Amino acid sequence: MKGYDVRTIDDGKIGHVVDTDGDFLIVEHGLLKTKHALPKIFAEVDDDAKVVRTTLSKDLIYDSPKVNGELDRIAVAEHYGLAEGFTDAPTRGRDGLEADENAYAADGSVREEIEAREEVVANDGPYDEPPSWPGGSSGARRSTYDGD
Repeated sequence: MKGYDVRTIDDGKIGHVVDTDGDFLIVEHGLLKTKHALPKIFAEVDDDAKVVRTTLSKDLIYDSPKVNGELDRIAVAEHYGLAEGFTDAPTRGRDGLEADENAYAADGSVREEIEAREEVVANDGPYDEPPSWPGGSSGARRSTYDGD
């Protein structure tokens, strides 16, 4: 892929590939030959046209951490919002909670919403019993629609 042009989805040129580093393409652009990393997950390679296309904007790539020597994988992943850039939830372990517990809002509203969702997922809520309709043992409702 070295030497391939890198273009946005609307065919705007970003630069060209000068190297690869694991899951990242190193893209060089401009007169000062600035280098930035582009995650391969956001790139589609067209070997016939010798082009790499991306759905990311030119500005997003240009605003990413520059690659000067060694690639700072964590900073680049965090810039693009990739899971590799985040080690843990920022609220985990706050306010005297155990390390494996998430923090909740002080008023408890978030905790109540999460508990309600957990009940729905687990089918443990008060409304999770199947309805019983008259005239059927399977719980299936008979239609009273007569076609008019």
